[in-house]
Amino acid sequence: MSRISEILRDARTIAVVGLSGKRFRPSYGVAEYMQRSGYRIIPVNPREQQVLGETSYPDLESVPEAIDIVDIFRRSEFVPEIVEAAIRKGAKAIWMQEGVVHEEAARRAMEAGLEVVMDRCILKDHRRLGGA
Repeated sequence: MSRISEILRDARTIAVVGLSGKRFRPSYGVAEYMQRSGYRIIPVNPREQQVLGETSYPDLESVPEAIDIVDIFRRSEFVPEIVEAAIRKGAKAIWMQEGVVHEEAARRAMEAGLEVVMDRCILKDHRRLGGA
């Protein structure tokens, strides 16, 4: 948990891949909580124009600023392409939400120097750590 604590403590900007503007979706609730906790949330979803008051981008490459954590709310088969984009973008960490697992992509991210958290909820870990 200390590694997770460090990732959350050091991060300021979280790009949420697959963030939905629908309030009942888990991605929305998690992103809203993290935004209220002081993180800058950047929605990444080609089907959204704006979520949580932030401009949504179609992909990571379109985001015009630095990203600390790429939080993935997509099915596991989409993880490798997201990881490659995160590496190109210079992100510091990949966070795969609960149920999202891709060992090969995780290895690739670690080899490129990114921290990796897999199959864990960022909201739950943030709360568990007392708000990091």
